[in-house]
Amino acid sequence: MTIVGVLSDTHIPDRVPDLHPKILQTFREAGVTSILHAGDVSVPRVLEELEQIAPVHAVRGNRDIFYLRRLPMLVRLDIDGVSIGMAHGHGTFNRYMIDKLHRAIRGRYVRKYIRRILATFPEADVIVFGHLHVPCSFRIEGKLLFNPGSTSYPYPRNYPPTFGLLHLEPGTQPQGEIIEIR
Repeated sequence: MTIVGVLSDTHIPDRVPDLHPKILQTFREAGVTSILHAGDVSVPRVLEELEQIAPVHAVRGNRDIFYLRRLPMLVRLDIDGVSIGMAHGHGTFNRYMIDKLHRAIRGRYVRKYIRRILATFPEADVIVFGHLHVPCSFRIEGKLLFNPGSTSYPYPRNYPPTFGLLHLEPGTQPQGEIIEIR
């Protein structure tokens, strides 16, 4: 079995000063072969710290415009025969601003957001995304949609911070595991 570490919305140092030690410890103990960061990294040192454990694939989030502009908006990977698509999910600047306005007026836009992320990766077996700060692992249209939540600023605010692991085993469906930071 291949185990992949997954995190998003670390927001370092604007929300917390550093990665929580439980994240690094869990990734080491699980023997992750790679790490996926679904955006809002904020500063390069986060990726450098994660790279000490395993190779890192990261996408640009809406908060990565200053120090991590070089990160791609989308990543497509194949890990042990499993097709993975990853995006933060905020889209273009204009799309992000429209969504922000919509959220202020009408609340969260989860259904529309899920339709958009599914359309972005029609061929993927697994879609990893961030932005919502809400952990989830569910199947839709035969795909595993996996959001590890936020390691620093969960939504709703009374939820604990979270991150995750993807379990990939040939001949079985990929499984997502959400891990709470207590």
